[in-house]
Amino acid sequence: QVQLVESGGGLVQVGGSLRLSCAASGSIFRLNDMSWHRQAPGKQRELVAAISVSGITNYADSVKGRFTISRENGKNTVYLQMNSLKPEDTAAYYCKMGRNPGYWGQGTQVTVSS
Repeated sequence: QVQLVESGGGLVQVGGSLRLSCAASGSIFRLNDMSWHRQAPGKQRELVAAISVSGITNYADSVKGRFTISRENGKNTVYLQMNSLKPEDTAAYYCKMGRNPGYWGQGTQVTVSS
């Protein structure tokens, strides 16, 4: 059974930074694409960033140039570095392993105050 545990969320002011981490259990981390998604109240969950097994990344237009996804296979961990945060980045952030349906973490809250 795969478990994903996110951490690093919190309250930050506009323009600030946060680094989210997602640690995976098991031995299949390095074999799977990883992604970060977010869901704001009243909105659908959306893809924020993804990184393939080979390290190819892609980002939602709304976060390009501000967020960076990376992975460390030796630690079974994927990161999301978030800079220049905006109020519209406020959401619960979830990491996901693999493609649909995939495995999901429980989420971590990010709140950006203006």
